[in-house]
Amino acid sequence: MHDLKSIPTKAYVVEKKGAPFVLQDILLDEIQSHEVLVEILYTGLCHTDIVVQHGGMPVGGYPAILGHEGVGVVRKIGLSVSNRSLLPGDIVILSFHACQQCRYCREGKLGSCTRMTEVNFIRTGRDGPGMNSPASLPDGTPVFAQFFGQSSLSKLMIVPESSVVKAGLCLEDNLSCLPSLSCGYLTGAGTVFNALQPKQSDTIAVVGMGAVGFAALMAARALGVAQIIAVDIVDEKLQMAISLGATHTINSRAFQDINEGIRSIFPDGVDMIVEATGIAILAEASVKALAHGGTLALVGALPPEADIKINGLDVLTSCKKIVGVIEGSSNPHEMIPRLVELYKQSKFPVDKLSKVYPAEQLDQALEDLKTGKVIKPVLSWESVASSK
Repeated sequence: MHDLKSIPTKAYVVEKKGAPFVLQDILLDEIQSHEVLVEILYTGLCHTDIVVQHGGMPVGGYPAILGHEGVGVVRKIGLSVSNRSLLPGDIVILSFHACQQCRYCREGKLGSCTRMTEVNFIRTGRDGPGMNSPASLPDGTPVFAQFFGQSSLSKLMIVPESSVVKAGLCLEDNLSCLPSLSCGYLTGAGTVFNALQPKQSDTIAVVGMGAVGFAALMAARALGVAQIIAVDIVDEKLQMAISLGATHTINSRAFQDINEGIRSIFPDGVDMIVEATGIAILAEASVKALAHGGTLALVGALPPEADIKINGLDVLTSCKKIVGVIEGSSNPHEMIPRLVELYKQSKFPVDKLSKVYPAEQLDQALEDLKTGKVIKPVLSWESVASSK
């Protein structure tokens, strides 16, 4: 059971695999020395939250608090937090956790951390054995938290320092459009900036105009890439893509496959493709649509059973490359401030992608996400009291 230092708040709890998100009372422990207590202002919703809710990806245990795109205010700081510039009242963006020890982490490629699944899905960032979560139900039942380092579907949450990014923001900024800098936008933009690094003369196609795809498009535009194709099946999304910098669009329903659609514009194929749908047949067609020496970046989460049947000899003889990219191969502490600055310069206009819902309307927000009515639904916690 918790002591008198427990912090009461409210969070969306998934009781078991396949159970609904239920807004209910929880208790948080006192913070550990390397942790930060954050009051969540806005939470972006992502398909990954739905996948984990239904057991499609592993999680440390149930009941669980999900959410991994949070913006909030620092309320308390642990004694051993190393960032001495971090102060109560600071606006922070929360991002994924990383082991900080593997080769990729030491190289600053935290998104490629070899323990990504373990430290974000299975374990918390807390010291001690087992789940060791900072959250519980009022009856003392442990609740898995610090999902992706944050579990931001909560009014208050205890977060490891490594997941807290200070990016020069204040309450007067338009914070509601920024939560997905934590994950979706970071993934799309990081894939372009870090993995593909296109030249202005390159041709690039983005397959799947969700939050990740739009971020990839805007990143390519920010780099001055002259020819950008947006591919989707929803005309409204393609129209938005034009307004955000795409030079060509393809509704893939109009062609046998996206290879045919892309080669109807560029007969020799394109230099780079960002595949952001996670659909195996589209990934396979994307390889065929690459020009000689082209690169396909796979950022959509393909299902475990997916078998992409690619002619290896064709890929080899045409010098094509396929790279898998997780979290944009990014260091959030570098990439998020970079994206914030681009946003302030109107070069990364994510405010055009999001719609804000009161936190109590999570079900409606998720439905709108599933049906494609909104690209990035964001919950506002303003109307939710921390406790009874």
